[in-house]
Amino acid sequence: MDIGLTTLQEDDIAKHIPSAHALLQKAAVIIPDDHNKSKVELAGTRRRFVSTVSTSNLKRTADVRILHTISSVRPDDDMLSVEQHRLAYKLRRALAVGLAVVDVFARQTELEMLTDKNKGSALGGDDAARYHKLLSSAAFVALFTAGSYLLQTIGTDAEATADTPDPSFIFDTPHDACKSFLYGLEQAIDGAPDDDQLLARAKAFARATLEGLMTRHARFDGIQVFDELRIRLDSDDFTLSGLAIDERGARKPLVMTFKKPDEVVGNHIAKYQSIKLAKMLMAYDFDKQLNPFVELGGYLFTFIGDGFPGTGKTTLIQMIAGLVKDYCDMAGYSFHYENFGIDQISSYQGKSGQNCKQFISNVMDPRVIGFGTVDDIDQVAAKRSDDRASAGQQEVTGVLMESFSGANTVVRGNCAFGMFSNYPENVDDALRQRAGARWLVDGPQTEEDYIDIFALLAGKNHSVPVGKHELYATQEIKRAVSTAYEQNNTPQEARLAKVHSKFTKTNGKPQSLKEIGLYLHAIKQAEPRFTGRAIKNITDAAKMRAMDIELPDEWFEDPDVFVRKDYDTKRDMIGELRGEISLDMIIQEIHRYADSEFRYTDKSDKTAVDDLIRNQRVRERAAVEIETLKDKGQWNA
Repeated sequence: MDIGLTTLQEDDIAKHIPSAHALLQKAAVIIPDDHNKSKVELAGTRRRFVSTVSTSNLKRTADVRILHTISSVRPDDDMLSVEQHRLAYKLRRALAVGLAVVDVFARQTELEMLTDKNKGSALGGDDAARYHKLLSSAAFVALFTAGSYLLQTIGTDAEATADTPDPSFIFDTPHDACKSFLYGLEQAIDGAPDDDQLLARAKAFARATLEGLMTRHARFDGIQVFDELRIRLDSDDFTLSGLAIDERGARKPLVMTFKKPDEVVGNHIAKYQSIKLAKMLMAYDFDKQLNPFVELGGYLFTFIGDGFPGTGKTTLIQMIAGLVKDYCDMAGYSFHYENFGIDQISSYQGKSGQNCKQFISNVMDPRVIGFGTVDDIDQVAAKRSDDRASAGQQEVTGVLMESFSGANTVVRGNCAFGMFSNYPENVDDALRQRAGARWLVDGPQTEEDYIDIFALLAGKNHSVPVGKHELYATQEIKRAVSTAYEQNNTPQEARLAKVHSKFTKTNGKPQSLKEIGLYLHAIKQAEPRFTGRAIKNITDAAKMRAMDIELPDEWFEDPDVFVRKDYDTKRDMIGELRGEISLDMIIQEIHRYADSEFRYTDKSDKTAVDDLIRNQRVRERAAVEIETLKDKGQWNA
């Protein structure tokens, strides 16, 4: 997904304002005649009787006077209300912006060249055919842009109380498309009882228009070019991300149960890096749309957390979201959290991919601090080799792979994505390796952990003594993380331990870049999934450890101290705290990452073996039952 921003200038829009205004005053639209459709609803339904006699070739001309229809909501007042004027102004603006985006589309395709050529002399042959196809695509672009603009900027949360009529699409030219949009909108708002319903019906029709266009987009040539466009109009706070339907005005306040770091027991490294991630996000510079941590190294864009059920993955999500929201509230920034779940997998072809792409766009919006999660990713995204997976799951896998580390992925540093699973071995290998960090969410482990978590969950409404134990002492983050990192000086997984033992007997402990490379190659020999991407993730993790600096809490108490500084100042402040990559860091990160790969492989192999054993047992049981039926003479019954 290309998220390179193209900024629309006011001059690009201003030249289309006169024609847009003229369309609002009066537009003659040639539409299919629908006189065969009854005005009376069938009893008990919202459908109308349709004659069996075809009238598809009959057309009629309708005069659309949208300004008159808008003003008729309050016929006793000759002056437009604030809401009526807002709709009229936004509608004129929507048409002008739609035509301006058509100009961008024309420059990106052959349409501009063919249009100039057609002005000199009429096109013929293949040129004429291509021209008409691209002109229809430009009509689609004008409609989609106008609908998106109206949906984002209309500014109402009211719901329409009347049915929204089906849009009538005309794709001959962009201006014809705009006329058909006005015709449908007039049908939608006609008879609105008040100003609130006027805006609600207009917004509902804009949404219906976009949904109708999405069912038709595959038939248009060059629409892929439009899908890769990202248009920004700063004056109107409007962003067009290709074919993504963005209803930003409908975003509701974030409602979820947040957790504090001291409410998370165990999972020390994951908790520690979560706190770091929250502070990293706040270094993002909205003017430059870049984070110093991206430039200096160590920024965590994607990670995967795995562990058994009940080990604290959901609690970790609640903790990260809570930390980032608190920081954003302090700074006055917009925060957007979104989870992509199994409920967004659709049975309609292409809809699941569209939902996932919208999820990615919402979180990556450069105007907000974003945090996106994919919980139970093994259920949401399928292995490409899994022929039992639905088409929707395969679509989601493709979108996530392209978005997390595709050719057009741009990491600005304003957001992060976390994937969580109880069964990460069921996640596609290529998608899993796009996670820059691996967090083992193993929950409480030690005796002290279990004492602490029980005391925490039991609350204070009791008189049971604590006993000889200092509550939460072992949860102190620096001490716990230091111990957790030191455990990775040697491998934790048995197969990796064998590789490590064999290598150190022959070569000793790695002390140079050459010896580290030889050690990585030895791991590769034992685990084929340990590819070049794995090496990149290890080096990124080591860079993050070098940037594993303690940003002072004072920086996040007053926004003027750090978060509202300009980009260069923030980069210099962070750079002064940066450390070096050490050999111990590299070895520990190699073992952390390789341990996870061996763990996933071993789980996957064990699952496959268990399935084979179960299938063999079923076959043997079936053979015994078949023989029994044969002995009773019932096998052929």
